[in-house]
Formats: sequence, C-alpha cells, structure tokens
Amino acid sequence: MGPFAAIARAMSSTIYKICPEAMWQSAVEAGVFKGAPIDLADGFIHFSTAGQAVETAAKHFAGQGGLVLVAVDGDRLGKALKYEVSRGGALFPHLYATLDPALALWVKPLPLGEDGRHVFPPLQP
Repeated sequence: MGPFAAIARAMSSTIYKICPEAMWQSAVEAGVFKGAPIDLADGFIHFSTAGQAVETAAKHFAGQGGLVLVAVDGDRLGKALKYEVSRGGALFPHLYATLDPALALWVKPLPLGEDGRHVFPPLQP
C-alpha cells in the first residue's frame, strides 16, 4: 500500500468532536451544530481522528469536566470535510459547514479520571 492509500484510509474513518455536553444538547435541540467559539473564530469545525483525540483533549480541554465525545462518519460529510495540516504537521479533519447532530454515530461522556486526564471510550479508527 502506497502513501496515498494510507492517507485515503485515514480520511475515510470515524472522526471525533470534543465539546461541552450543554453545547451539544443545545445543538441537538436546534437541529444544527455550528461549532464551539474556536470553530466559529477559525471558520470551520475542528475534529480529531482516533489517533489525535486524546492529545486534543489534553491540549485544549485539560481539566475540563462536563464534556462529551461525538463520533461522526467522516464519509457522510462530503466535500465540506477537508484534512489539513495542523499540530505537528499532522492532517486534521476540518468541517467547512455546520453539522447535523443526527449524523452522530454516538455521543458519550468524556469524564475526568483520578489522574485528571479524560477517560476515553474505545475509539473506532
């Protein structure tokens, strides 16, 4: 398998959004997730791959409780989903559109463990 096949495989997988539970509940009630303040400021909704989610939580959500992890099938987002170079030169999924909360494969709590780090459910690559 060449490097392009590996990139294509990485780009056709489940992606994850970390956000406050209350924000996600508001999106569900409204029928649309427009993004967190950082997403609105940057002009796209930030997502992480399974391999990036733990580091994203540690870097951007350290010590924060009341979060959920939202899993989305990236293939269902169409051309509005772009993988772009970000932290450490890695390709991160960015959604240049709003997200229909009904597209969530699942939403699970992202509690803090005794060590202060978030406890993740098993992630599907």
